Amino acid sequence: MTVNFDKKTIVFRNVDALNIPLSLDCGQAFRWSENSDGSWHGVAFGKAVDISQKEDKIVINGSFCEGDEQIWADYFDLDRDYSAVCENLKKDSHLKTAIEAYPGIRILRQDSWEALCSFIISQNNNIPRIKGIVERLCVHFGEDLGNGDFSFPSAEKLSALTVDDLAPLRSGFRAKYIIDAAQKVAGGEVDLQKLSCCDIDEAREELIRIKGVGAKVAECALLYGCGRVDAFPVDVWVRRIMSELYPDGLPECTKGVEGIAQQFLFHWRRNVE
Repeated sequence: MTVNFDKKTIVFRNVDALNIPLSLDCGQAFRWSENSDGSWHGVAFGKAVDISQKEDKIVINGSFCEGDEQIWADYFDLDRDYSAVCENLKKDSHLKTAIEAYPGIRILRQDSWEALCSFIISQNNNIPRIKGIVERLCVHFGEDLGNGDFSFPSAEKLSALTVDDLAPLRSGFRAKYIIDAAQKVAGGEVDLQKLSCCDIDEAREELIRIKGVGAKVAECALLYGCGRVDAFPVDVWVRRIMSELYPDGLPECTKGVEGIAQQFLFHWRRNVE
């Protein structure tokens, strides 16, 4: 892989095993939308960008500073050899089917606070409604980036608010959980930075101290926000997969990358109904 950078464009070439539409729109992130020209617009890490792909070339347009190319390399996990990971996963026949049906899905390495907050919002919710609540959260409490884009509000900003302040979000029972999470993160009671490198069971225990964060939300926060590809979120689809295909547990080839396997299986199973 090679990268070229200037103040308005970042170009990654010779990128293997990455499909931008699949990765941005497979249920792991909620701030991306497709433009009329097939590119994707969104905001991540306080940057509003448009991303397009032509075969193994990824072009990111926005406003950049020196070093921003690494932010996007990390976001798409470009330093991981996904081709090798997928070849190993394909030792299992079901995973082989899922990967060949939807090649190029990568786990996004999102901002850890945004991922935690977004998956708190996701509870008992569908994707269009999740996207609406997240968008209203950013519009009301994020930084105005211009052109109708807003950053994701920090835990510190939200920690000073009340449940009543969040009424415009129309987030229902989730409002009190958002506030509790923001207060615990902003106050240092939950250290999100530590979660990417500590023992995963310790990380899980840390997260479930937040009101409203159970096993599924904790696993999502770890997988999508902390780069813990050994995390394994279980929702209704994954529970069905496990019951029907893996009653004795996941195959050995998934060890250490259970979260990557989960994303392929989740997207495949949800789309073959």
